[in-house]
Amino acid sequence: MPELDSGATAWILTSAALVLLMTPGLALFYGGMTRSKSVLNMMMMSFGAIGLVSLLWVFYGYSIAFGEDVGGITGDLSAAGLRGMLESGTEGGIPDLLFAGFQLMFAVITVALISGAIADRAKFGPWLLFAGLWATLVYFPVAHWVWGGGWIFEMGVLDFAGGTAVHINAGAAALALALVLGRRVSWPKDKFKPHNLPMVLLGAGLLWFGWFGFNAGSALAANGTAAVAFINTQVATAAAVLGWLLVEKIRDGKPTTLGAASGAIAGLVAITPACAFLEPLGAIALGVIAGVVCALAVGLKYRLKYDDSLDVVAVHMVGGIIGSLLIGFLAMEVLAGEGNDGLLYGGGITLLGKQALGSVAVLAYSFVVAYLIGFAIEKTIGFRVSADAEVEGIDNAEHAESAYEFSTTGGGGGGAFAAAGIAPSATPKTEPTEPVSEKVAG
Repeated sequence: MPELDSGATAWILTSAALVLLMTPGLALFYGGMTRSKSVLNMMMMSFGAIGLVSLLWVFYGYSIAFGEDVGGITGDLSAAGLRGMLESGTEGGIPDLLFAGFQLMFAVITVALISGAIADRAKFGPWLLFAGLWATLVYFPVAHWVWGGGWIFEMGVLDFAGGTAVHINAGAAALALALVLGRRVSWPKDKFKPHNLPMVLLGAGLLWFGWFGFNAGSALAANGTAAVAFINTQVATAAAVLGWLLVEKIRDGKPTTLGAASGAIAGLVAITPACAFLEPLGAIALGVIAGVVCALAVGLKYRLKYDDSLDVVAVHMVGGIIGSLLIGFLAMEVLAGEGNDGLLYGGGITLLGKQALGSVAVLAYSFVVAYLIGFAIEKTIGFRVSADAEVEGIDNAEHAESAYEFSTTGGGGGGAFAAAGIAPSATPKTEPTEPVSEKVAG
């Protein structure tokens, strides 16, 4: 049995916790961008993904993603229920069970990412049904293709931490669901501005923090590769923030806090597949390109008339494509492996071709399957809330709650009294008083 590496084990335990933190961070990020009457539904989609996907991963998800390869398409079910992993020892110095737990957090957030495209109009129950089916039919097999020894892995496509398996995958599914559910009531006439920008910034900050576990943790060791991924994650994200703000300044005249938060996420997305394969200067170039292109890509939904509520397509699908393709230009052989120099470092076009093929394959598969699942749910049990519920407030319609209590009287009909079922006492009558003199005393 290989010897346990306590340093690597401690780092991956920490990284797994950081990646889990990203999903509540995503809930805040997405929640702040929605209207106040749908923020709870938006956040519940992320928390629902944590609950559902965690169980599916144990039942069969891990086995499909990382079990023994079957035809390059899926893993077998020998590890269903994580059977045998308690005694299976270590792989690369960390317990096999810890690797399964680390990868679980990737599955959770990938599913949660999709929800931003259908904010303000999706029923919670059908969303959970979609999440379970999509994870089973798309995420688990695609994770096998990319990381578990499947056909994309064998072809030599480079994806260190999830450009294809996570971001292109989720972005394509988000586009499919946005088309199935259709536009929000009065979109694009109404602007649907974020209701709480400080919440958006807090969520973006938590995502940025957690992303170091996402990227540097994917080295599966506390080593030089983790250090490269760590610094590249930071500088690419910083560059993307400035790139997005530059677009806003030139186009709109003002840089915005929403733009800074969105630019950060675009940079994090784009550097994810490439973080261990680039030198820091290459990571900065990638970040600038991602920030600029993703900022411009937000406008596509207005031109093409699809209502992607929180710009999941522009940030995650487009950002994932940018990161995956730029590996073909900016990868360094000393980091990416023999024969994997990018075009700008003297390599040929072969690597770029592989990156493009892997990206297109994941995009197409995820889009088609997500569309079919979403369409079937909409035509059977219904995926979208009624127009009345959407206008009046999806939080109340789906969860019988509201995020904010606007009662102006202490102990009035709302708040803790209402939640406890206690009728407020009548307001005591007061005797009329003499009007106060307008003269100032003295």
